[in-house]
This record gives sequence, structure tokens and C-alpha cells, in this order.
Amino acid sequence: MTDLLKMLSPYKEEKIAVYGLGTETERVLDEVCRDFQIIGLLDGYKEEGELYHKPIISLQYAIDCGVKLILVVARPGSCRAILKRIGAVCMENGIDLIDVRGRNLCDLKKTRYQFRSADGISRACLMEQAEGSDVVSVDLFDTLVMRRTLFPTDIFDIVDCRLREKGIVIEDFSGRRTASEKDLAKYTAPTLPEIYTHMKNTYGIAEIVPEELAELEWQTDYELLVPRREMCDFCEEVHRKGKEIFIVSDTFYSREQLSRMLEKCGIGFWQDIFASCEYKTAKTEGLFGKLKECAAGKKILHIGDDPVADVESAKRHGIAACQICSGADLLEMAGYLGLWDSMEGIANRIKIGMFVAKLFNSPFQFEEEGRKIAVRTASDLGYLLFAPVISDFVIWFAGQVRKYNLPNVWLCARDGYLIKKMYDTLVGDHSSVYFLTSRTAAIRAGVENEEDIRYVSGMKFSGTVEEELLERFGITGKPGTAGEKPATMMDYMPAILQRAGENRKNYQTYMERLPVRDGDIAFFDFVAKGTSQMYMQKLVKNHLKGLYFLQLEREYMREKGLDIVPFYGKDETDGSEIYENYYILETMLTSPMPSVREFDGNGEPCYAQETRTKEDIQCVLEAQEGIFEYFAAYLKLCPEEEMRIDRKLDERFLAMIHGIGVLDKNFMGLQVEDPFFNRVTEVTDLI
Repeated sequence: MTDLLKMLSPYKEEKIAVYGLGTETERVLDEVCRDFQIIGLLDGYKEEGELYHKPIISLQYAIDCGVKLILVVARPGSCRAILKRIGAVCMENGIDLIDVRGRNLCDLKKTRYQFRSADGISRACLMEQAEGSDVVSVDLFDTLVMRRTLFPTDIFDIVDCRLREKGIVIEDFSGRRTASEKDLAKYTAPTLPEIYTHMKNTYGIAEIVPEELAELEWQTDYELLVPRREMCDFCEEVHRKGKEIFIVSDTFYSREQLSRMLEKCGIGFWQDIFASCEYKTAKTEGLFGKLKECAAGKKILHIGDDPVADVESAKRHGIAACQICSGADLLEMAGYLGLWDSMEGIANRIKIGMFVAKLFNSPFQFEEEGRKIAVRTASDLGYLLFAPVISDFVIWFAGQVRKYNLPNVWLCARDGYLIKKMYDTLVGDHSSVYFLTSRTAAIRAGVENEEDIRYVSGMKFSGTVEEELLERFGITGKPGTAGEKPATMMDYMPAILQRAGENRKNYQTYMERLPVRDGDIAFFDFVAKGTSQMYMQKLVKNHLKGLYFLQLEREYMREKGLDIVPFYGKDETDGSEIYENYYILETMLTSPMPSVREFDGNGEPCYAQETRTKEDIQCVLEAQEGIFEYFAAYLKLCPEEEMRIDRKLDERFLAMIHGIGVLDKNFMGLQVEDPFFNRVTEVTDLI
């Protein structure tokens, strides 16, 4: 505590509040009360009462009393949640917010994409320490496994949502659940049924059966868990070298429940489990003593993420300890990657939690000299950077289909390839149609007059008239000879319109086979002006309701009378990352088939020649696998009533493509092709 007293010395004459009601707070108060003016204790869920001979006060009371410092007595993970809860208020009122380890919690770091200035252990160094021990004990949560949500207390919010879905409404569920655990933790390390029994009795809640609620929370947590794969592989190697491995966890779950969690994560190298609730003592108290009794004089190394519970407590019991970084630690070291202001709402915290569980799954981020944060595979790129915005779009799209009561859903090729799979998964059926079309196919069948041809010709083609004629209309033109006036598109109008009549008939043969119901058609295009929709509307009796990710040149197209609702409106695209990066998104969504040019007399599609390599196509499919993996997980983890579309958060993920290292060579070798304009752009030029 000497360091703590030194840290607090600038506040000798100031009023101080202590945030936290745990047993560690009692020890802190014993040290500092004699020398400092502690006016009361703060907590996120209590504003009255007394504890450790100090009043429990509200944040507003602390402000009114002129408090200059709030000392946070909590573990690092809890400190982040506390900062999110009261950080802005503290900064507004000139109150310093510092934890017991001396960190200024309000000192938010700038976004950084490398860990050159951060401290962390390498795998080789950790292995050297493990090899020098007889027994290795390992913390569980945030060390061997991690949750796909931002804060541990998010579990309570998800449980609350699941109860509401069943018609069970418990006032301030999360607050009462947290307070009940804190109440019991002052005297023992409780089990989950004990926590809910205390909650039921304390608050007089008739709607709950403690055992059933405990099972629901455990099941929810079980679904959120993923293994930290490289840490698990490390322990596997240590085990193969003959070391006994014990799991030591501060937890309210039983040994049997922890065993099932470990089994789910493919972890089978452990000798035994030391669960605090079964020994009725925490790591900061006597749990490491129980481990030493079991190890019977053997040399132990403990590995965990918490500097107090894992490192200080182990060393206090004569056990060597090594700290590794949790995913949340790494996110904090990276300045939260610009995500700090997007942590409101359970949907966003699940999104960020899923991101952290993938990007910072490994604690070994300190191996290479540059220590740059990097993504190794196209699948991970899809999951981390592209999936959030695509997922939100699909959820929005389904909502628009319901809003406008659209009985037909056409997801246009080629950008609709993955979107159809995601949409069908969301709505639970396969009634949508993957509609074979392209801007070229729609034009070749839809042009009817000179005005149409001039409209198409107005979209400037990077090439000769003859090249444009072949690409856009499928007609071979004769190049002009010396001395002749250069040909224009209008010179070929009779041939274009004759060919269009044939293409229209063939296209309609294809569409006659589609299951079209009476009523409007939801017509998906990803990023477009509306050209395809404009010409397809001439071939279809049903009204086309365009539901786009983004509509280009909206003001220019207004006179065309098209019915289009974009996911990104003008106000949302001004200054956004979408205009900067939609070319990359389009490339990631495209199908493995080449573009449709037109249809033959049997209504069968005629495709363009494929210009992508097998590696290109495989890279795109791998990215789509990552996007779909994210989408499926998000639908499972996030309660439907809590799903919120947050375009700013989605854009922040997308913008990271310009900061995070991309190690997938096939992705970096991709080209963005637009044959309609005869343009090719290297992906590296877009990043």
C-alpha cells in the first residue's frame, strides 16, 4: 500500500470517494482512512446504506460535495465498465478517476495499430518459465477462454432479454443480480444458485426459481465462450512435456459446469479444477493455498490475466506468476481502435466483443519486432471488418420487406449471392430468388429507343466506341477508316434495338420460370444508380421496390421515377467511410460465377468470360465464409429485441482496413473489375 499512499499524496487536502464495495475496498480503507478524507463509497447499483463504516453515496452527492478524486477499487475489466458508466460525468465535473494501480482511467489513448510501446510476454518467454516449474496452474476466463461480448456483466443483460422473451419481467434485473453477488462475496465465494436465492429473498421476486435462473445464465455464458486457441495450444505443449496443469478460477460455476465449458472449447489437458465457489474462497483469499496443498511441495507457475487476483495473490502464497494480456487488455493498449464511443447498448457490446474475441484471441501479440496488429486470412477479414455492416444491412433489408409487405424478394446477381444466404437464414425460409441479372444484361434487354441509348452512352466508357458496343450491347462494330467521320453509338441504333428485342424475349423466357406472386418485388442492388432496376421494370409487370445498400447519383436519377430506398441515405454517406470503401465490399460480395451478359432462346444465362483466377475466387469465398460465420453468431448471441443498427460503428470496423496489417497475399492481389466502364483497380490502391 506504500505505492497507493504515494499515488494519493496530491489529494491530501481534497475530498475522495472510493468506487467499489468488494473486500479489497475494506483493505484499501484500512490503509488510507487515517491520512485522507474519504467521504463515502460509490457503486453502480447502490446509492444508500453503509459498508466498512462508510456511507454508500450517489455520484451526484459526490459531485455536490466537491470530490476531486474517485479511487476505483476493481479489477481491470470492471474498471473499463466503470469508466464507461461515469467517465464522461467525471471529466465534465473536473473529477479525477484513478484505479488502485495508479492508472488514470479517463486518459483515453489514441488509436494505434501496433504494440511497439506496450509491454507483454512472448510465447517463448512464457514457455521458458513453464519448463522451469513442476506444475502449471491457469486462470480460465480471459486467459484460456474468452466471451464474445465486451463486459462480463453483459451476460446479465442478455439473460434479462431472454426472460422478457418468455414474458418474465424483473425490474432492474442486471443491477440486482450484480448487487446480490457483491453482497455474498463479502462473506464467501458463492455459487450461482446461492446468488439467485439471495436475489429472490432480498428483493421479494416471486417470478424466479433460483435453480432455473442459474441454469439460464450458465447456458447463456456457455454460448458466448470461445477458446483462446494459441493459449490452449501452449498449454497442450506444456502438458505433453510432462507438466501437470490445473485450472484455477474465481467463479460461481460448479466444477461440473466448468468441465463442460472446457469440453466445448476442446480443452482436455487439465488435471483438476479449483473453482472458488466449491472451496468457498477466492484467489485473493485462500484458493491458491488449496492449490499448494494439492501440489504437495511442487514448484508451481500460475498464468492469468488479472494483475491482482492472478499475479499478486499467487505471489503472496509463494507461487510464481506470469501475467498474459486478455483481449480487453489488448484492445485498451490499441486505444480501443476508435470503438470507445460505440459501447452503448448490448448489441454494440456483442459486436465489439465478437471483434475482440477474433482479433485479439491470442495473447501473443509481442513476437515480431514491429508488433503490428494484423489479420492473417481472408476469412478473418470478412468476419472482422466487412461482416458488421453487411449484417446490419441484411437485418435492415428484411425489416424493409416486412415494412412494405413485399411478397417477392429478388436478390440480384452477383452481389446478391451471399446476401441471399444471409437473408434466408434470418427469415427462416428460402422463398427469395437469386435473380440472374447485371447492368449489362438489363440494358441489352431493356433499351427501347434513342433516349435509352443516349443514357447508356452517357456513362463514359474507357475505350473505343467499338469496344463499348461489344461490351455493353454484344454487337460487333466496324472501326472507322481514315478520312471517315468517327462512328458514334447512334450510328448503331438500329442494330442495338433489334438485338434488344431478341434479348428481351429471351430474358422473359427466363423470368417466366420464376415463382412470382401478385404484388411488388423487393429488388436488391448493392451500390448502384438504379440503371438495372430502370430497365428491368420494362420487362416485369410487378412494381419493383428498390432496396439498395447505397444509391449513387440519387438526385440525377430522381427524374427517372424509380422507387428506391437506400440503406445509406445522403445524410449518412456525407463524410462516411462507405464511399471510400464500397468497392472493396462489392468485391467481397460477388458470386463465384462470372457476370450474366444475356440469355439464349431457352432462357438460359450466357455468362461473360471469367477473368479472375482460382485463387481470386477462393479468396472471395473465404471472406464470405467469415462474413456468414459472424452473421450466424450474431443472430444467435444478440437478443432480437436488442438488435440495433449502428452505421457509425460498422464504418469504424470497415475503416480499419487502412490501419490493420493484411497478411493474406491473395486478398492483397485482388483486382476490382468493372467491365461496364472497362476499368480495373488494384485492391492495394484502395487500401
